[in-house]
Amino acid sequence: METPSRYTITAALPYTNGPIHIGHLAGVYVPADIYTRFLRMQGRDVAFVCGSDEHGVPITIKAKKEGVSPQDIVDKYHKIIKKSFEDFGISFNNYSRTSAEIHHKTASEFFKKLYDDGKFTEETNQQLYDAEADQFLADRFVVGTCPKCGFEESYGDQCEKCGTSHNAMDLINPKSAITGATPTLKETRHWFLPLDQYESWLKKWILVEHKKDWKPNVYGQVKSWIDDGLRARAVTRDLDWGIPVPVEGGEGKVLYVWFDAPIGYISSTKEWAEETGKDWEPYWKDKNTKLVHFIGKDNIVFHCIIFPAMLKAEGSYNLPENVPANEFLNLEGKKLSTSKNWAVWLHEYLKDFPGQQDVLRYALTANAPETKDNDFTWKDFQARNNNELVAIFGNFINRVLVLTNKYYDGIVPSPNEYSEIDEQVLAELRAYPAVIASSIDRYRFREAQAELMNVARLGNKYLADEEPWKLIKTDEERVKTIMYVALQIASALASLSEPFLPFTAEKLKKMLDYGKSSSEAAASTSDIPSKDSEENEWEKIGQETELLPAGHQIGKAELLFSKIEDEQIQQQLDKLEATKAANEAENKKAEPQKETATFEDFTKMDLRVGTIVEASKMPKTNKLLVLKVDTGIDVRTIVSGIAQSFKPEDIIGRKVTVLVNLAPRKLRGVESEGMILMTENGEGKLVFVNPDEEGVKNGTVIS
Repeated sequence: METPSRYTITAALPYTNGPIHIGHLAGVYVPADIYTRFLRMQGRDVAFVCGSDEHGVPITIKAKKEGVSPQDIVDKYHKIIKKSFEDFGISFNNYSRTSAEIHHKTASEFFKKLYDDGKFTEETNQQLYDAEADQFLADRFVVGTCPKCGFEESYGDQCEKCGTSHNAMDLINPKSAITGATPTLKETRHWFLPLDQYESWLKKWILVEHKKDWKPNVYGQVKSWIDDGLRARAVTRDLDWGIPVPVEGGEGKVLYVWFDAPIGYISSTKEWAEETGKDWEPYWKDKNTKLVHFIGKDNIVFHCIIFPAMLKAEGSYNLPENVPANEFLNLEGKKLSTSKNWAVWLHEYLKDFPGQQDVLRYALTANAPETKDNDFTWKDFQARNNNELVAIFGNFINRVLVLTNKYYDGIVPSPNEYSEIDEQVLAELRAYPAVIASSIDRYRFREAQAELMNVARLGNKYLADEEPWKLIKTDEERVKTIMYVALQIASALASLSEPFLPFTAEKLKKMLDYGKSSSEAAASTSDIPSKDSEENEWEKIGQETELLPAGHQIGKAELLFSKIEDEQIQQQLDKLEATKAANEAENKKAEPQKETATFEDFTKMDLRVGTIVEASKMPKTNKLLVLKVDTGIDVRTIVSGIAQSFKPEDIIGRKVTVLVNLAPRKLRGVESEGMILMTENGEGKLVFVNPDEEGVKNGTVIS
């Protein structure tokens, strides 16, 4: 494809059944934003669109759990998600929502066009039905064992463990997610997109035309799906939440969310075009427009097979040039989980690290799951900030600005004759835009960001080797040249860092009073222009023209980054540890029933109420307490392993349940004459098994 006239960039529509976390940011939105900002800096015409996916079963399940309407759920989380994107500088031209009227109209018209053109098949078949809930079980209303990998908690439409897409009827041992009941089969009628009819075309389009330019993880998953043979896919569902099927016989049915959602890219573009007075059609139908979908690996099949088949069936739309999907990001060695709260939520991150959006963007990009699942750890996050952003990037910029203000009152000095080292450094600097651009063009954002940091390393090494702070005493003219060259590197960093670190770039440009202010980093998403200017800011850095001219006045130095302390990281680790403990307590299953005991076995046990009258720690052990217990028939010694849960002084006077006819046993030389009954509460802490009721005398038999 020749250089495109324009670009349409889409980012996966997030479900509005909860806020977004670092996995979403790393997998989809930061890579898409890096790519879009890079294109804008080249003067490209770009439409970067997204929106909230507000239909589908997860939303109705969430609404049922919270006792509110689905609309209440989507309104709540749409606002939170949209704000998170704005806070992290994700520079959408438009962020819409699928509950918008323009989307309902666009999706309905799309369906009607395919319906009128005879692109659907209509089938009456049996589907899973929950008689207790009086409802068909579409997609995530049913869970069961994945037929491919055996995962026992697979959803009806997709297995989250192996990523396989399937139909609810494919599940082994299906259960209703609403009532837990085993579903029955009931007849219903639906419209299907016959994917099998597009199989030969898809094989040519994907397996031949895109074999070399699509990422191996994307190509491999799609090839596997096609090799298994494509089947017709239902595009309607028996639900009451969603876009009503707009044809006769569609009463009580809605469009399948995976038919409706990707059309959200089109309706979001239409909405943006209406607001800005543009024509939306060239962004979707002009053959010289490049369409790129940024998604996570769980959406590959939908964006590489189902949506392209829909576009092909409609006939007038462009097909995606690339679908650079990322793999999954784990958190501290465990899979991110919304339901288990094992995540770093974006809105919570900003409370703990205010103003440090770029640090998270940087850490996520440096460890991006581009070809395989990767792990986010708080220690790595801290190291990336302290050892790279602070020590390399921030250190160089601070040195340059402080010295320029100290020696020349902030005025860029005029250079003298360049030394061989100066020429070499400037030549290397001019090469970096092309190097970074090459990586971005191939969707290798981790590699591109590493090259950006090499620009800062170049500047640091140059200053360290030339030592202007020493030369100023003996050769002031040489220092002017050194500082002039260093300021060119600083200016290049202000531009080259914008796709990766937009807030840092904005701050640095203001400090240098360099170029056009990149206000889009913090602007409302709807205000982002599709095309910043005709000037190619990126190429300018690769040319021999000076970036900051002699005589230019810069501002005062401000720290771009601040060190993250161990205490801050420990707070995050403690938060995760608390989450882990809560999950373990919630998931703790009751132990299996022991062997059947006879009535005679039970009557042999003599359980009595007693009172602890003395308590002390057993020497040389952390677990044992030596107790004196008044059992009503005597005062006896009992050794109990509860020292890590109770202090001796806190349990004196406590009523307990005692098994008094247990055979005596020596523990650490102390004879124990009974056992106190204990159990664990929901948090895993030991508690006494006895209602501490007043009036219950010691020695009372428990029967």
